[in-house]
Amino acid sequence: MSVKVLVPTPLQKFTNEQATIECSADSIEELIDSLDETCPGIKSRLCDEQGQIRRFLNLYVNSEDIRFLEGKATPLKDGDEVSIVPAVAGG
Repeated sequence: MSVKVLVPTPLQKFTNEQATIECSADSIEELIDSLDETCPGIKSRLCDEQGQIRRFLNLYVNSEDIRFLEGKATPLKDGDEVSIVPAVAGG
């Protein structure tokens, strides 16, 4: 099963400067672990010490915010697109 992950520029140093990565996973949690296997160190940028997704990151599955789905337990299926979007603040 293949899932496309869109990686923001600040995290591309972990992906050999690739903006898109293909992974196999059945849930967001598995996806994060799979990403960390192929891109060592990325999980610590995505998750805090308790394993929760960092507050300043938003993850979307096919344009749906996982906070309004099932969070890290959000299921994934073949062909899904996951976007990692850093939160933007300012004025």
